[in-house]
Amino acid sequence: MKHTAMILFALGVLLAVPGNTNASGVAKLDAPAPAFTLVDQNGKSHSLTDFNGKMVVLEWVNYDCPFVRKHYNSGNMQKLQKDYTARGVVWLSVSSSAPGKQGYFEGDELLKRMAKENAVPTAYLADADGTVGKLYGAKTTPHMYVIDREGVLVYMGGIDDIASTDVDDIAKSKNYVSASLDAAMSGKDVAVKTSKPYGCGVKYR
Repeated sequence: MKHTAMILFALGVLLAVPGNTNASGVAKLDAPAPAFTLVDQNGKSHSLTDFNGKMVVLEWVNYDCPFVRKHYNSGNMQKLQKDYTARGVVWLSVSSSAPGKQGYFEGDELLKRMAKENAVPTAYLADADGTVGKLYGAKTTPHMYVIDREGVLVYMGGIDDIASTDVDDIAKSKNYVSASLDAAMSGKDVAVKTSKPYGCGVKYR
């Protein structure tokens, strides 16, 4: 069974595609987030519906992208992951990099890379065929999404408001993800629901 799960991970197989209330079938602000099921770094499948009643962050990731490196080299992304998962938020790193393209990892190579990055998401999910990325309209790494406790997509866009690879810009920026999480967790409206994502293009097939 585990061997089969790891094969599914390597293929990035979408195990379940949702019924979504959006007529277009793709992610839309202030509407239920499209459901999906993907396999994590340990061969375990995770469905978005597993986390009903919890805040969820989706982080599109490619560890070799310079824009992603900005947030991992500085420890910014890991701090966000650690701080918010400690508060009960589910943090899912999603890789839509296709096999043979930048950012694609599997098996022991992935586990070693996650350890090297000190990455601490709830799970790292493989979407190698790009189905979930396209379902959510993920364009860049990082591209960030926040889903509230009712399963509604309340933020989608860039991690912050300074589109650069300069680590020094992090302290000067407004972090849209933390602002969205803090507001939603407090029962308040998210002030900025969308922004232009920046980073490397997702390495789809």
